[in-house]
Amino acid sequence: MEQLTRSELRKNIMTILYQTNIYNLNKIKYDLDEIIKEVNPIDNEFVKDIVYGVTTKINEIDAIANKYLNKWTIDRLGNTDQAILRMSIYELLYTDTPDIVVINEAIELAKLYSDEDVKNMINSVLDKIYHNKVDNNE
Repeated sequence: MEQLTRSELRKNIMTILYQTNIYNLNKIKYDLDEIIKEVNPIDNEFVKDIVYGVTTKINEIDAIANKYLNKWTIDRLGNTDQAILRMSIYELLYTDTPDIVVINEAIELAKLYSDEDVKNMINSVLDKIYHNKVDNNE
């Protein structure tokens, strides 16, 4: 069986986060491992790390998103947009993935699944987080 690229894996992560968000909004119980297996049948550490990371730090991630969303909050975005933004913020702040890769991947997903305004909003939020992170590391 062929290995998926990181880009394809991110699409799967987005799908998993989308599903868990829908379940949470509708107060439906779910098994995260089952959803991961359903969407990404081949066991993959990258997928698990990001999904569990976002799930564990969701309140922190949402607070960061809300800080940089101009007069907006993450819960007002569509479920897909929320998934892209949460995944990207997590990957930007808590993984070793190069920042530029994280931002480019998020924009590519947003081009496919979001409208132009939301794509620009996601880009802007990630750019601000990136610059804040760079400024604080100097």
